Amino acid sequence: MDTTQPTSRRTVNRVAHMRLQSIDVLRGIAILGVVVFHFVWDLDYAGIYVGLAGHPAWLMFGRTLAGTFMFLVGVGLVLAHTQHMRWRSFVRRLLVIVVSAALITALTYAFFPGNFVYFGILHAIAAATLIGVPFLRFHPIIPTAVGLVVILLPWLVNAAAFDTRWLAWIGFAATPPPSNDYVPIFPWVGLTIVAIGATKAALSSGLYGRTIQLETHENRRFSPFAWMGRHSLVIYLIHQPVLLAVILPFAR
Repeated sequence: MDTTQPTSRRTVNRVAHMRLQSIDVLRGIAILGVVVFHFVWDLDYAGIYVGLAGHPAWLMFGRTLAGTFMFLVGVGLVLAHTQHMRWRSFVRRLLVIVVSAALITALTYAFFPGNFVYFGILHAIAAATLIGVPFLRFHPIIPTAVGLVVILLPWLVNAAAFDTRWLAWIGFAATPPPSNDYVPIFPWVGLTIVAIGATKAALSSGLYGRTIQLETHENRRFSPFAWMGRHSLVIYLIHQPVLLAVILPFAR
């Protein structure tokens, strides 16, 4: 049961029918970061520029990008279903993500069988989308608290019994099998659940209403990033084949 103080009908209606440019811009910057991250990885894979792809700071950059996407999943869930659960659009979007995740697994298994993606960012987004739904109707404190537990638990619980691809996706593996993209449920889905609580709190406080008022006119300076944010899934699916097609001919 949602015990959050209700927002004004006008604010709710505007949130439900407007797309915040700031969210699209943030997602666009994140997907641009993913392209840059994989560009460096591809250079390393091709033997053209070796070293940076495995540097701890660069790996942290990649994790920050993953965390940004996982957080935005929670924000998007709340904004898309503010008034009521729009099941048709929800199922359609979820199916697209699941099919895309399966495609990534199949392609990486074909080209990188030793490091194929068995549970990457798209798999985590699909799982977070499903797991996040029950929290949409609770007071912000509940998803925030649960999300923090999900984030912290892998630091306390890990065991070799989870060190297989059949179980490592949960997030408790002591030594997870190698993968070119590994984003397990624990702790990453915790970011989505926390984002649900934070977004609901922002709605109830009127913060999103004020943000909408500031965004009545699209800022053209950020339009390219907003466009990338609206097409982030397509960019994610095609950028690696394009990058590899350009870089591999120059491989050592």
